[in-house]
Amino acid sequence: MRIKSSFWRITIQVIAIIVIATVGYQLIYAHNPFQQLLMVFTRPMAPSILNAPAPELVGINQWLNTDGNQPLALSALRGRVVLVDFWTYSCINCKRDAPYLNAWYERYRDQGLIIIGVHTPEFRFEQKPENVQAAVREYGIQYPVGLDNEYQIWRAYHNQYWPAKYLIDKNGIVVYRTFGEGRYEETEQKIQELLDQQPAEGAQ
Repeated sequence: MRIKSSFWRITIQVIAIIVIATVGYQLIYAHNPFQQLLMVFTRPMAPSILNAPAPELVGINQWLNTDGNQPLALSALRGRVVLVDFWTYSCINCKRDAPYLNAWYERYRDQGLIIIGVHTPEFRFEQKPENVQAAVREYGIQYPVGLDNEYQIWRAYHNQYWPAKYLIDKNGIVVYRTFGEGRYEETEQKIQELLDQQPAEGAQ
């Protein structure tokens, strides 16, 4: 009887440990609103690149949705408004962002907006180009996407979040950023304002 009681006590303890570990993983690593809030309050403040020249797109492993999958350079995009979007395909918040980004690209690209998706993987399996290509098709993404597997662009922008959006004006200056889901109306209004502005002389 003592052996049986001990067996059930150990079994219950093991189950409790598994449940606690699973819940802990979901709270810390899963892409959900609570995790986004947790990141905001626990991560150190990143240096701001606002009102500074946008870092160039160096270190991209592979490009998708460009002419011949050739690389893009921000220096060649002066005179246009650029939205740099950091995402990774298993992030549910990034997936929910996609329809807004697709709509903005469709609505404003003829007016001078270009969106560049920077796919920076959180997990090893997200580094595979074929997985990213499949996600690009699934999400209906038509704008250029660069695979940032070594986090070079991520670090250059001092980024810490998925998703994260950075708006670059026609002069190549980062003028706006937003993290996580939401603020769509505010972001679109900023896009409109930047498209209406004239670039500085020599910026084009």
